[in-house]
Order: sequence, then C-alpha cells, then structure tokens
Amino acid sequence: MRWTINVEAPSPQRGLAFGWEDGYDISVSAEAGEVVVAANREGLISLARHLLTLAQDGVTPGSHLHLTAGQELESTCDLVLERR
Repeated sequence: MRWTINVEAPSPQRGLAFGWEDGYDISVSAEAGEVVVAANREGLISLARHLLTLAQDGVTPGSHLHLTAGQELESTCDLVLERR
C-alpha cells in the first residue's frame, strides 16, 4: 500500500498550513516516564501531515505547532511538535 499525504508549502504571507482530517481524535498522556500519543486513523494522518509540514525545506528551527489539552487534544497535557 502506498500513501499520499498532501502538505502545503510554507508561504511568507500565511506561514505554515497545518491541515486536520475530519473526525480526528488524539490524546496524550505522560506518566511513569512514558509519553503515550493515542489517535484514531484520522488523528494519525493529521499528526503525520503536521510532522511533514515541519520537515519541509525552508522551515526554520524553532517553528512549532502547539496542540492544547482540551482543545485539539483530549488529554491532560499539551503536545508541542517542533522543528530543530
């Protein structure tokens, strides 16, 4: 099986575009020295798209996406995806 995930190129006018799949469900928990990211299919595809967006050429170190508990995530802690 081959997957194709569309990722928009960064633009000086709007910056990075992070797209979500309809119906995504993502949770994050951190305890006992482990971080668990659990997601349905749509959530996993969304996370893959976010990581690929950050991995594009021209994205500067420190660029990030902050996913907030209770908003984008059903969890007790936030998740930050950041480009080094």
